[in-house]
Amino acid sequence: MSGTQLSVWEMVKEAIESIKREATYSEIKKYVRDKYGEINDSSLTCSIISCSVNHPSRIHYSENKKPRPVDGTGSYDFLFNTGRGRVSPYDPTKHGYWEIFEKDDGRLGVRQIFGNEEMFNLSEGEIAPDTSLFALESHLRDYLAKNISKSALFGSKLSLYISNDGRDGVEFQTDVGPIDILAVDEYGSFVVFELKLGRGPDSCLGQILRYMGWVKKHLSADKTVKGIIVAAEIPMKLRYAVTQVPNVDLMEYELSFSVKPIQL
Repeated sequence: MSGTQLSVWEMVKEAIESIKREATYSEIKKYVRDKYGEINDSSLTCSIISCSVNHPSRIHYSENKKPRPVDGTGSYDFLFNTGRGRVSPYDPTKHGYWEIFEKDDGRLGVRQIFGNEEMFNLSEGEIAPDTSLFALESHLRDYLAKNISKSALFGSKLSLYISNDGRDGVEFQTDVGPIDILAVDEYGSFVVFELKLGRGPDSCLGQILRYMGWVKKHLSADKTVKGIIVAAEIPMKLRYAVTQVPNVDLMEYELSFSVKPIQL
């Protein structure tokens, strides 16, 4: 193990520069651990996501909290997501130029500003690179995250969890997978949200309990950990299952829209 003190993102950068080709997350992590010893799995995953110029979730990390162009010269802009669990060294001439930008509603987003738009720009409903979430599901997540402190539906006033290293609670990376939304209430208790765009399968109960267990062990200390499953439809199997888990609640959401005439 080397005695050099590097940041985790610097270890990831060294790994991809050494591999010099498209690589899986696992290959990058193996390189880092072989050289630097046991590094926390979620820290490595977070650094890979944060440094991937086209990953929509990179905006949830402290180094990407402000709008800026991405042309390959920035310290945290050296990876490009090519598919689920795979990245390659970022090459602007091949992958185009990107930016972290501010949307009309004040939220941040990631978009390509020059390059092969047909290949790398996602249209609504397509699966984003390195994620199993549909674009609309990410919209649901972002909407709830933005309005989480405004709603009284959850029993107490909530706010997004912010980790010691500046990560917010949206798609919060853990050793057992990403939590859709991790929040805290006014008493310091944790609330884990699991979101489903359509029907909520009963298997998602095991998923949210896994996340709740991780939060209990690593973050909450003596504070309570609650879970909320949000879906368009809660099937009866899931309703029965949750009756035996007192700290998990079920909620259904409804979408609505309106139109209005526009004149020149």
